[in-house]
Amino acid sequence: MIEFQVDRHSGVATYLQLVNQVKQALRLGVLEPGDRLPTARAVVEATAINPNTVLKAYRELEREGLVEPRPGQGTFVTRSLSRPEAAADSPLRADLVAWVTRAHRAGLGREDVLALVEAALAEAATRTGPAQAGTERTQREDTT
Repeated sequence: MIEFQVDRHSGVATYLQLVNQVKQALRLGVLEPGDRLPTARAVVEATAINPNTVLKAYRELEREGLVEPRPGQGTFVTRSLSRPEAAADSPLRADLVAWVTRAHRAGLGREDVLALVEAALAEAATRTGPAQAGTERTQREDTT
């Protein structure tokens, strides 16, 4: 089950924070098809946000074909965004965790690491061409 975190100082609309957290959970395999999202009431109790904000996020996820509401039962995941390369046991993820650990040991904070990752993604996009760059940009925006 996903536990939502809301950052009121991020500058990102609260409903988009919820949408992005669900997408990230889908990409990482934390949520899978058939899993039930927390009820709006449970999210409101855990985060102290307006119920309409939760419902707006869930409607957006439904519009994108990622979840479906089932009256009287809840909202359920309909498809995954996960890829084997992003799984918890993948070599790419292990390499990234090792790199982030090295960056933290070198004194870099979260924002520094994110800036480096964004720069590396932009550099890689210029090397792989416009078609790939658009895909990478969309994926980055989904997780921010």
